[in-house]
Amino acid sequence: MHRIATAICAAAAITSATQVRAEPAIWEIDPEHVAVAFSVMHIGYAKTLGRFTDVSGSFVYDPETQELGEVTATIGTASVNTDLEKRDNHVRSADFLDAEAHPMITFTANGGTTLSDTTGQVTGDLTIRGVTQPVTLDVTLNRIAPYPFGHGKETMGISATTSLLRSDFGSTYALPELVGDEIEIVLEFEAIRQE
Repeated sequence: MHRIATAICAAAAITSATQVRAEPAIWEIDPEHVAVAFSVMHIGYAKTLGRFTDVSGSFVYDPETQELGEVTATIGTASVNTDLEKRDNHVRSADFLDAEAHPMITFTANGGTTLSDTTGQVTGDLTIRGVTQPVTLDVTLNRIAPYPFGHGKETMGISATTSLLRSDFGSTYALPELVGDEIEIVLEFEAIRQE
């Protein structure tokens, strides 16, 4: 009888554990904790640094299985900021981002490759100036935990990097002598799990 009771308890415990297993959830980028920065070589002297301030996005992720899907992000091209208004206006022009004709940069992906418990790659489609090209992000998961103050919701911290050639997106102005072709990109953001 004792063995039967023990078996029943064990089965109940397994069932309970299965029921509380983590499920995929929607995570939204926290607009107060997101940075998309870039750098590009200027006349071979030094890299010009810039960032975008209009960024939003979401994805579906299961921390237990590390399954990722439905990744979408948008960046307002007019929000570019290199700390010099004259240069910012030029970057917004048709020579570079063509912000008037193409007000949004978009990224979409449906999954990723896990390399370790905290690192992986996400491959998707990046659209700039109306041109779509594949891009791979190298991603590091910094932390998942309830936020220690404020909203208190489960929050994920992500660092990611990638690079691209602006010529692949139709921006060939001042190549190759004045403005570099390769753009290095750094993303830092927090994402909040949605109920």
